[in-house]
Amino acid sequence: MHIIENGNVAAALGVMLCRVNVIAAYPITPQTPLTEKLSEYVESGEMKAEYIPVESEHSALAVCIAASSAGGRSFTATSANGLLYMHEQVQWAAGARLPIVMCVVNRAVGAPWNVWNDQQDSISQRDTGWIQIYCADHQQIIDSIIKAYWLAEKVSIPIMVCYDGYILSHTYMPFDVPDQKKVDDFLPPFNPDYALNPHEPANLNTVTLPDVRLDVRGELAHGYMEIRYLLHEEMRKSLTVAAEAEKRFVDIFGRGGDPYIEPYLCDDAEYVAVGLGSLTYQLRVCVDTLRKEGIKAGVMGIRFYRPFPDIALANALKGKKGVIVFEKALSYGYEGALVSDLKSALYEHLAGTGTLPVVQNIIAGIGGRKIRTEDLTQNLRTAIKGQVTYEPVWIGLEI
Repeated sequence: MHIIENGNVAAALGVMLCRVNVIAAYPITPQTPLTEKLSEYVESGEMKAEYIPVESEHSALAVCIAASSAGGRSFTATSANGLLYMHEQVQWAAGARLPIVMCVVNRAVGAPWNVWNDQQDSISQRDTGWIQIYCADHQQIIDSIIKAYWLAEKVSIPIMVCYDGYILSHTYMPFDVPDQKKVDDFLPPFNPDYALNPHEPANLNTVTLPDVRLDVRGELAHGYMEIRYLLHEEMRKSLTVAAEAEKRFVDIFGRGGDPYIEPYLCDDAEYVAVGLGSLTYQLRVCVDTLRKEGIKAGVMGIRFYRPFPDIALANALKGKKGVIVFEKALSYGYEGALVSDLKSALYEHLAGTGTLPVVQNIIAGIGGRKIRTEDLTQNLRTAIKGQVTYEPVWIGLEI
């Protein structure tokens, strides 16, 4: 079924199609319409779930942690300072290996207060042990939520599905709503290996000592370090599982492709613009303009940011003359977080091969600052024509 709706509705429909059992929510702009729509589905009986309004974002994720620990499929959503307020529980959900899915509707964080879009909120949580997926349009939002539940429940790792506030959350565009039967075929009921049961009382995630030790059954148990190592290793392995999810999705729904990256005119490109989210679609207009000028440029959207698809990116960018990374976030005191990760990946896999491209960083749209397509095109053109800078270039900065 094809409809025209906003991105928050696309997300809500995805959650409903996944037959989520528990929704916990606290409102924050621009996420609020998403959870409001879910409350409407529950109230009308279209969705059989417990909708739990709470007093804070910290409590919202705490409810999801409890529900998931008891074997329920749970969901929440947030933005900006709401995500930061969840930070303790974000870490807890990952350490407890709970397959929660959360939408992060990207928004600038305070102080000073700002309700407009950038991606500093989710980027600030990149090292918490959650898988992060970024969406560029409404179809990707609804599809990514469905894939996210399948993947999260396969690897027992929570997932953030991130999309740009207002630019996607509040704009209307056409997208396909999958058939419920097909979603059921793709996503079976949640059946965790272990769930809390009042008839079999147990303690979960109690204090863990630095070293391995015998548990209550006299069996050798992991210490804290082993638990963290396993989370890291299994996050890395989840890239392979994500490819399996993508293949199943294509087989059932007839759309999809590369689970990690979304290339545009990259096959013969000498220079590639790289980014996260909706900005990569705007950059396609810039690339089309440069192509008319005889400049072989392309765009590569990164769908998976954590775990980082280093091998896929290195293979895709091997032999390019230059890579220009556009970001709506910053690792303060250095450069954009994405460009640092990309440089590391390219150096790791391409150094010494003679195929290592020059990498540059451009910062745009911080706090919702207008990103004019002409400015993107000009900055991309300048970077390509050899005016290399190893400090981030800021678009629209007035200092």
